Amino acid sequence: MKILAVQNRMGIGDTVIFLPYIKALYKKFNTPINILVRESSKANQFLDQTDYVDQIIILDRNKNSNGRHDGVRGSLNLINDLKKYNFDKIFIFNSSLRFRLIAMMTKILEVYQYPLFKKNKQHITIAAQKFIENTLNVKVTDDPQININENVIQDVIEKFKIKKEDTNILLGIGGSGPTKRVPSTTFLKVIEQISKIKQCRFYLATGKNYDEQVILNEILNSKYKDLCIPLDELSIKETLPIIKSCNVSICNDTSYSHLSAALGIQTITLMADTPLIYGAYSSKMFPIIPDGESTVTHDTLGKDKINSKKIFAKLIQILN
Repeated sequence: MKILAVQNRMGIGDTVIFLPYIKALYKKFNTPINILVRESSKANQFLDQTDYVDQIIILDRNKNSNGRHDGVRGSLNLINDLKKYNFDKIFIFNSSLRFRLIAMMTKILEVYQYPLFKKNKQHITIAAQKFIENTLNVKVTDDPQININENVIQDVIEKFKIKKEDTNILLGIGGSGPTKRVPSTTFLKVIEQISKIKQCRFYLATGKNYDEQVILNEILNSKYKDLCIPLDELSIKETLPIIKSCNVSICNDTSYSHLSAALGIQTITLMADTPLIYGAYSSKMFPIIPDGESTVTHDTLGKDKINSKKIFAKLIQILN
């Protein structure tokens, strides 16, 4: 049996959030699931060793609407591309009429999809939970899970000289937007506090964006630079075994928070300007919200109100 799951949201985090529902399909039908995702999901970099995922098919659509699968011609291209696989079932995790028509014209016999035209104010996890429960009669309660080969992990431990006697901490200091990036001073205060009582090494995960590099360099130019290892030259795939080797993570709302939690690492999520669900959907996630707020959402603009003392208290609680 060949099954396709369609998850057409943009980011890494979105793809990670949907993994429990992909895995539910795998468990139900006892076969790895093919997934259709955007290039921006970077799924090829973090799901290639995950046993419940079969082929990763790229949906070539972009913000300029000139991708191979954009527009009417793009829909025809996608239909032709999918026909080659001879899928028996398709599960569409969206309410798009376009994807319903594409599935029908691909001649996939069994088509399951969110209710049509219900995209507005659709909750990212509740909609998926209801979809799987209604179609499979299965309640999904699992956390997202990413698999890595143990030999790859051991190679990285040797290469980076990661010691078990150290407290190894991932710091996800990047972020997809400026309002999500907590200042370096907040991270430095946590580094200072934990370094007084633990022998630590800090792995700094960020991208190449100029503003992210500024935060990275502020930490690397501090008196704690000898405790810090930058990861910005590594691909996402190369960072995964390093993350897996850490004791705990402290991350902005960034791809690294999602990847860390899905790797089974207890992850403190610093939620400054994104709906809280993105930092609290996994039992491995421990959100910190800005001082003075009861929750967080878009336009909370709270990056300067993330309290380092609260981060440290949660860090100690996790480590103990």
